[in-house]
Amino acid sequence: MQPTSMHKAEYLKPDGRLLWLYGTAPIQLESEVPSPSPDPVEARPQLRWHPLRGEWVMYAAHRQNRTFMPPPEYNPLAPTRDPENPTELPQGQYDIAVFQNRFPSLSLQAPQPEPVPGLDVRAGVGSCEVVVFTQDPNQTLATLPPDRFRLLLDVWADRTESLGQDSRIRYVLPFENRGVEVGVTLHHPHGQLYAYNHIPPVQERVLSQMREHLTAHGQPWLSSFVATEREVGVRLIHDRPHALSVVPPFARYTYETWVLPARAVSRISELSDEERDDFALVLRDALRRLDALFGVRMPYLMTVQQAPCGGEYPEWPLHIEIYPYLRAPGRMKYLAGTEQGAGEFANDALPEQKAAELRALTLEGE
Repeated sequence: MQPTSMHKAEYLKPDGRLLWLYGTAPIQLESEVPSPSPDPVEARPQLRWHPLRGEWVMYAAHRQNRTFMPPPEYNPLAPTRDPENPTELPQGQYDIAVFQNRFPSLSLQAPQPEPVPGLDVRAGVGSCEVVVFTQDPNQTLATLPPDRFRLLLDVWADRTESLGQDSRIRYVLPFENRGVEVGVTLHHPHGQLYAYNHIPPVQERVLSQMREHLTAHGQPWLSSFVATEREVGVRLIHDRPHALSVVPPFARYTYETWVLPARAVSRISELSDEERDDFALVLRDALRRLDALFGVRMPYLMTVQQAPCGGEYPEWPLHIEIYPYLRAPGRMKYLAGTEQGAGEFANDALPEQKAAELRALTLEGE
């Protein structure tokens, strides 16, 4: 059931893709639902098995034609101003928009690819959606008001549960890449949702580790972690009754920040209204602190780590991971040979030091 604070409407685009509009007030359209092109999306993604790493690699050659650094006068993620140059979004009253990607890396209609001798190849079955945080291209997620963060949590929960109803979907990952430093090609504030037909390798490893902890200790890891971090205190950044942010003691990146619920749950949909309120406020605080750190918009990768679909996972720790990525000599960490080649991370700064820096920041309006 939808939260009382969230309004939602579904539309069909001219090219056959779906669009969902969300708001804290009833949705009102003031124009036709547009699409940059009326032509149906023809995506043929495929997965190829990596025999050494034991994981699938996605291939989506059609993405070579996706929109890349468009001119300032054309913003494909802003509402359409000129009907002769349609974008992805209509004019109207709404706060957040979600639509099926025109250039997906995975598709529920992916055809079976041609065989590759000596290699396991299969259709890239899944779904890719774009989440537009605001109609205003001059904002960032960090500058949006608290009620927008709360709505975003509801949107992530709604799309995760909706996608997970398809028996082919095993895992849904909401994420945001921000900044050209991490490869962003559209500056309008937005994130994405990837829905996989398998549990990705990172999440498969987490699931295994968390099951071991639950078996050994009789309680979810998240409960133990939150209790310890609150007791120790030195890595806490912001603490509210139902949520907190920390630089984890095992951080792989400098200023790496995690946002966690105080109660052990596996998905956003399991949080109560009060818990979602606190979770949203702590997430907003974390992003604002990263921007305040050096006085610039911090590039980062942010992933929402929820349990796999299609079952109960009491061992899974719901949390959000934020990896800052700023070119500041001596301050930040880039992936180098040991990280890329061996998967072994080396961090030049202790988590306790960086947590203290983030905690000491004074935020405007606070």
